[in-house]
Amino acid sequence: MYGRTRVIRKGITKTEVTLKKVPQEEWKVIVKDKYPAYISWDTFEHIQAMLKENYAEYDRNKTRGIPRPGEALLHGMVYCGECGRKMVVEYKKGTYYICNGLRQQYGTPLCQRIPGNPVDQEVVQLFFQALSPLELDAYTRVISLQTEIDSSVQKAHQQQLERLRYQAKLAERQYNQVDPDNRLVASELEKRWEHALHELKQAENAFTTTYTQKPSEIPLSEELKSLFMDIGKNLPTLWKQGEMISQQQKKEFLRSLIDKVVTHRSTRDNVQTRIVWKGGAATTINIPVKVGSLSHLSFAQEMENKIIELSKAGQSDEEIASELEISGFRSPMGQTIFVATVKSIRLRHGIFQKKSQSHPRRIEGFLTIAQISKLIDVTPHWIYDRINNGTIKATLTQLPHHKRKAYLFPDTQETIDVL
Repeated sequence: MYGRTRVIRKGITKTEVTLKKVPQEEWKVIVKDKYPAYISWDTFEHIQAMLKENYAEYDRNKTRGIPRPGEALLHGMVYCGECGRKMVVEYKKGTYYICNGLRQQYGTPLCQRIPGNPVDQEVVQLFFQALSPLELDAYTRVISLQTEIDSSVQKAHQQQLERLRYQAKLAERQYNQVDPDNRLVASELEKRWEHALHELKQAENAFTTTYTQKPSEIPLSEELKSLFMDIGKNLPTLWKQGEMISQQQKKEFLRSLIDKVVTHRSTRDNVQTRIVWKGGAATTINIPVKVGSLSHLSFAQEMENKIIELSKAGQSDEEIASELEISGFRSPMGQTIFVATVKSIRLRHGIFQKKSQSHPRRIEGFLTIAQISKLIDVTPHWIYDRINNGTIKATLTQLPHHKRKAYLFPDTQETIDVL
């Protein structure tokens, strides 16, 4: 579309033609096939859609852009489950999907900041499952069901045509049997006959258009099934190698089946992810993510209670750690439960596996740091910290009948008061 601009300079009128592109949605009038075209209208719309899709309008939340060589595989497809806006990629100390739409518009804090790698890995695994032979069986079942539905609809249309043909023949017989001298009745029956023929003609044309021009769904041939099965088997291996398939190609593969991914950090250690596939089907999964400490886990108290219960039952730290993993518990930074984690929680609650551990060391006339910490209600680390910085003066003393040394304090009230 072009526009004309009328310019007046020093009394001289001049008309200039400016090439001003008007967006298609603003066109007021369009007349198709008026002049010979370089390309068809369908091709034009396809090109326009590609151009719009390739333009990464993140701030305006419209398109997902073209695949780029960045590490984030779901670049341009991730949406915020909190506010619904498109999430962008941040490469600072790792890969993250962040929702900064509200921050840019209103200066509010980030809506969400989701670790990218765990989400990408889980989505890729589901993508591989979608290429498995099981999906081919599902496709075959869908095609079979669709064929049955089409047959039922076609049968109903044929019955409708039979009914219209009967009505047209009935109207014809009634018209032929009427007395020609009775012109009013003959005229009315003739109109009924013409109307019946008109309805029959329309129904026949609609039936022909529907069942001759509509492409029929053809089930996959055995050759195509073999190809798809080979892809399902070989693609994960090629994907991990990273040499045969580039990062852009991986993203293209994912976009061929995935429409968008919606993420929501339901808890600090869990991201709820909803994958919307091409065609409208959706898959919802919960993805565990790393946290800074054990207390940040949503099930931290439950796991601690489980450790206490199993420790009192006499199970070893190794057995407890293994049982916790089988039950679905994990550590803050991964899926493995460390034996040291179980041991620290067990000792914190005063549960000992050896009888000697339950008897604290006692030196006649002296107090150990563990004993003092209980008397003045502080942690042993508090005392160690002040010994290291010189606030508390103490020296290591050789323990009697023992190879180790320890900090000992006189067992007097003055020591307690000073500390």
